Amino acid sequence: MGHAGIECWYAVCCKPRQEAVAEENLLRQGFQVYLPRIRIRQHRRGHWIDAVEVLFPRYIFIRVDPLRRSMATVRSTRGVLGLVRFGGQPAVVPDAVMDALLQREDAASGLHRDDRPLFAAGEAIKLVDGPLAGMEGVFTQQDGDKRVIVLLELLGKANKVSVSRDWIARAA
Repeated sequence: MGHAGIECWYAVCCKPRQEAVAEENLLRQGFQVYLPRIRIRQHRRGHWIDAVEVLFPRYIFIRVDPLRRSMATVRSTRGVLGLVRFGGQPAVVPDAVMDALLQREDAASGLHRDDRPLFAAGEAIKLVDGPLAGMEGVFTQQDGDKRVIVLLELLGKANKVSVSRDWIARAA
């Protein structure tokens, strides 16, 4: 057989508070799915509790080779509104972004923590140039809406991303 294309990560927009429903139904269809979750300390009724919420409210990621596997069923999946598109094309999430997200998960719980800067690899780094400039610590935002804005900014600029050595500096 001729070789297929390349597997890429794509962002999927979900209906409000339907991320877990979308995750379950996309998994059932055999897609590779990633729904990052974050543990957040919240002050409720006079004491602190640990709550878990979706890192990017209304967004989930799927990895697929579009030449091998039609993404047509994604839109009709329960919980899903559709693929995130820019200029009519499904938005590809750069591997650099997905790798950074996956590396930030706590190994034991699989959860992100809201107290860790992005790209925590022994030393916090900051992207100082290129499409991902300024990405140090963006996901420490408590506010899910702000995290979504950051995600969409990344996706909007991230059509052809390869992170150059010069883009990375030690975070101050």
